[in-house]
Amino acid sequence: MAREYGGVCHLRFDDTNPEKEEQEYVDAIRDAVKWLGYDSLLADNPAQPGKPEDHVYYASNYFDFMYRAAEYLIEAGLAYVDEQTPDEMRVNRGDFTTPGTDSPFRSRTPAENLARFREMRDGKLDDGAAILRAKIDMASPNINMRDPALYRIRRATHHNTGDTWCIYPMYTFAHPIEDALEQITHSICTLEFEDQRPFYDWLLEKLAETATLPDGRTIGGLLSAPPPRQYEFARLNVTHVITSKRKLRQLVEEGHVDGWDDPRMPTLAGLRRRGYTPEALKLFCERSGVTKSGGWIDYASLEAALRDTLDPIAPRAMAVLDPVKLVITNWGELMGGDDVLDACTAPVHPHHPDMGLRHFKIGREVWVERTDYEDVQPKGFFRLFPGNKVRLKYGHTIECTGATRDADGKLLEVQAKLVADTKSGTPGADAVKVKGNITWVAVADAVEAEVRLYERLFAAANPGSGELLEELNSGSLSKCSAFVEPALADAAAGAAFQFERHGYFVLDGKGGAGGERVFNRAAGMRDSWGK
Repeated sequence: MAREYGGVCHLRFDDTNPEKEEQEYVDAIRDAVKWLGYDSLLADNPAQPGKPEDHVYYASNYFDFMYRAAEYLIEAGLAYVDEQTPDEMRVNRGDFTTPGTDSPFRSRTPAENLARFREMRDGKLDDGAAILRAKIDMASPNINMRDPALYRIRRATHHNTGDTWCIYPMYTFAHPIEDALEQITHSICTLEFEDQRPFYDWLLEKLAETATLPDGRTIGGLLSAPPPRQYEFARLNVTHVITSKRKLRQLVEEGHVDGWDDPRMPTLAGLRRRGYTPEALKLFCERSGVTKSGGWIDYASLEAALRDTLDPIAPRAMAVLDPVKLVITNWGELMGGDDVLDACTAPVHPHHPDMGLRHFKIGREVWVERTDYEDVQPKGFFRLFPGNKVRLKYGHTIECTGATRDADGKLLEVQAKLVADTKSGTPGADAVKVKGNITWVAVADAVEAEVRLYERLFAAANPGSGELLEELNSGSLSKCSAFVEPALADAAAGAAFQFERHGYFVLDGKGGAGGERVFNRAAGMRDSWGK
């Protein structure tokens, strides 16, 4: 929006809770924002190289101002220190049908409140012994206006301010102040903050006013006009996805996923490792649009955005995910020896000749997909079965002659005969017409790899309403020992490919437990969920 309308976007860390904010989270967020392409937010200040840039902010940098604002509200009779227990506050707050009850501490004088607040600041009260509350209206139909909390006591080391403070502002108090100090015009948030907007406006209005005290002093005028405006829209809800940090943390801490960057996680780190690109995520958000009404966006739309962005650029490769050996029994007879290898080529991308060619070999033995063979032809099946001819894609035409199974019926090997003079790209390639065209990798130059087939983390379309663990998809990850084209031996971590027939895969930067190359499936060739 800032780019489209000529504005400035701020990257802000609302680090008002010292127990939940860590430097590693800050670093991870900065890295994710940079990956998404918003380098202008993260470039060094050219006037002071190495210094944080102009558009990165921390709530904790305003703690001094926020404290002064709190003291002003106290002196102006607009805030008080409440020493009720949490249970008493909960009961006295009322509910949607019952107005709240004034705290017995609400009638303290500004001087008494100011002294008590400073005792909070100086560490003379225990954690939870008191909070600072705004004095608004305990009978307000909007419960958020019933004397909301402004400050609480919390002894914890802050990642940015260390042990300077033992009292910390509430987010709802800090947020409007941050917006005003940064001269934000449009403070955009999701609909759950709509009921907070009256307090947002109340606070900014009060901090812009001035008050004359009995001793003649004039205080206030801490913020200038016009104030920022808050705008709400429906959050982006995607089917089969949960974005609650509390619930995601449970999955991480209990070991149901492999960390915050598990490719099944809806975190940017997880999506990135899965194989999603910044372009795909931006396209998905653009297609989803902005609405006030909410609703759920189908997960298939997310995958479609990835396919639409990867298809034009992803190099192609052949991979066999469930391999069984196919032996061409007359290879040596026609090719001059069983050990002879024949060079094959294929385009790196079928629509971009400028991307060049892939090079690989074909020989007497190749790996093919186990599902490409049937003893008896099912209806509509044109791949390997006795007597049928198929083309090994980019290679030769073969005729299947049979297969070998073990005592339990497991397929051990497929046999075939080479049809002479039918290599792709030669004059005889079209001499034999076939309906089947299968992918393969030669045993001689195949690269072993682990392939991880990821599915949706939650089986429930709208997770979050039931028992979290019961909604998990038990089939969200399956692993297979696969073979891929030789060129993929030199692929860089994070490189994306379209495995022909199978979908889009990315080389995992972490690799396997034994150091093997690991490819993560980002998305299939088409949406097949539930089919």
